[in-house]
Amino acid sequence: MFSIRKSSTELNNASEPRWHFPSALSPEAHAEWDLYKILEYMGLHEILPPGSGKNRAKLRKDIEEYLTAYAIDFDDADIDTFIALRSDGLAFDMEEKSCVLLEYTRAMDTNEDWAEKKEQQKNDRYSSLLGFINHLGHREKSGWKASQTNFTTGVRGSLHTSQFLTRLESLGVKNKNTRETIRNRTV
Repeated sequence: MFSIRKSSTELNNASEPRWHFPSALSPEAHAEWDLYKILEYMGLHEILPPGSGKNRAKLRKDIEEYLTAYAIDFDDADIDTFIALRSDGLAFDMEEKSCVLLEYTRAMDTNEDWAEKKEQQKNDRYSSLLGFINHLGHREKSGWKASQTNFTTGVRGSLHTSQFLTRLESLGVKNKNTRETIRNRTV
């Protein structure tokens, strides 16, 4: 993820970096943000320290309302799991108010449809979380939208090259040689 952060050179209308990758700390380290941290960064919930409780309780209530509205069965443990979901990385476009969950996966690439299956698993894992963030952004009239970008490679070096390169480009890695370098380092 740090390679993407370092190589994302696209500028916004104010001639500043378009994409921010706050969870990519260094080539060796990244922070996995939970829902509280993501919403705080987006300004969708003021999160108080543990023990303060009011906003954390409000967030739990918002999640319960969302899950109920979409007829998703849940209990308290499900809400804790929901809040604790952590993608491998995050990208934010503050001008366009876009939050992108980034997932990197190495999957067993012995079957022909290995990548599609793994992509579907990742999409299924985060679909409710993305739905909730989009619901909250719409409800609060904030303009924020959330999506997901997966980077899936095979343990034996398989990769859908054009898809991988297109996804890098969508995150501001505009230089073709840089995209190829990241791809080569990945496989």
